[in-house]
Amino acid sequence: MSTSTYAVTNPATGEKLAEYPAIQDAALAEAISRATEAHARWSTTSIAERVQAIHRVAALHRERRDRLAEIATREMGKPLEQSLGEVDFSADIYDYYADHAEAFLADDPIEPANPGTAFVRKASLGPLLGIMPWNFPYYQVARFAGPNLIIGNTILLKPALQCPESAQQIEDIMAEAGVIDGAYVSVLATHEQIESVVADPRVRGVSLTGSARAGAAVAALAGQHVKKVVLELGGSDPFILLSTDDLDATVEAAVAARLDNNGQSCNGAKRFLIVDDLYDEFLRRFVAALSDVHAQNPEVAPDIALGPLSSLSAAELLSDQVQRALDQGATAVLGGPEHRGAYFDPAVLTGVTPQNDAYREEFFGPVAQVYRVSDEDEAVQIANDTEYGLGSYLFTTDRAQALRVADRIDAGMVYINEVGADSAELSFGGVKGSGNGRELGALGIQEFVNKKLIRSGDTDLLS
Repeated sequence: MSTSTYAVTNPATGEKLAEYPAIQDAALAEAISRATEAHARWSTTSIAERVQAIHRVAALHRERRDRLAEIATREMGKPLEQSLGEVDFSADIYDYYADHAEAFLADDPIEPANPGTAFVRKASLGPLLGIMPWNFPYYQVARFAGPNLIIGNTILLKPALQCPESAQQIEDIMAEAGVIDGAYVSVLATHEQIESVVADPRVRGVSLTGSARAGAAVAALAGQHVKKVVLELGGSDPFILLSTDDLDATVEAAVAARLDNNGQSCNGAKRFLIVDDLYDEFLRRFVAALSDVHAQNPEVAPDIALGPLSSLSAAELLSDQVQRALDQGATAVLGGPEHRGAYFDPAVLTGVTPQNDAYREEFFGPVAQVYRVSDEDEAVQIANDTEYGLGSYLFTTDRAQALRVADRIDAGMVYINEVGADSAELSFGGVKGSGNGRELGALGIQEFVNKKLIRSGDTDLLS
């Protein structure tokens, strides 16, 4: 198949800058063979050798951060300062797994009931397929590839259709860092071709970050072939405010949580649940702060708060969502469905009821829904009344309440009195329609591992 399906279109200008043909079927088959053959060699290198290569991957990200960031901004429109931060975070992830490789891959001893020795040894599975989104073209790859290359797995990486150049940069870095040929291969495959990769018996697992529809399709196909799948499928994360001793700082956190990555973060705060006695003043200050923000060209001003959405089609989709919300009874207290090409200024909706489509949808862009709640019980009820369960944000001055509400929130992550605190050692993932499995932290290296039991009647097997 040779149709050009991969293209770089700068969302800031609408200009198509480059096109890349999808991989030919024969070349895709060869890539799978290379990854399979590489696994036999990569998985048998010493941990120290793999650690050295992955540390070098991190170093090359830092050395090339300006170039990498410029590419990400051009491909998907995020402000340049945020692209630079993404590259730095990606390097941190690679270093984190390299730093902790020995501990993460150490044998787990078991005290057997009968005489002898028992332990669990962690081994690689084989080639893995990663299906990546466009919103974080380096970070998403790092959190999948970093731990799995350390384990000894090999990677077939399908980038998003609009991110072929960042994908090529990563592949070049891997090769230069000493990751052996075939252990990391970028494949510009079509959706139909990816189905054949998932079905290939040599591919031992799949990780996908993307839409719920894509995740369900990939999970169903992987299930037919009895393969492990890790899914991160987005979210409609609540921002719950029950009490605060600094409302200005809380509003600042709320704005940051909604506008990060141009409002296109799966775990960005999207629904703001504000206790009754703080609602009016929070809404006033929140709207005032967002009204000062306007989407700008990230190539003109590197430290802007908001750039364009990832594409014209993304802006059109968001506009349609806002218009339907208004048609179904919501009120826009700021902004509305209007956009300028891919540029979409912040909007704030109130009066969204369970009968409104907006109540159930994920808004991927700078649109916030604000709800008045009477107490923590109503806040938890609305927070959990969604098919999603990725992250959540809770603001309260009551420590007992903080832990109590955190326990009640049906999500994979709860951040208390802070936003933007993601870090390499903190696990990432959700429940319900937000997917399954975990990335990052100690949990992120355990997903695609053969936890092999070794049991012997010999009591001195390891001596």
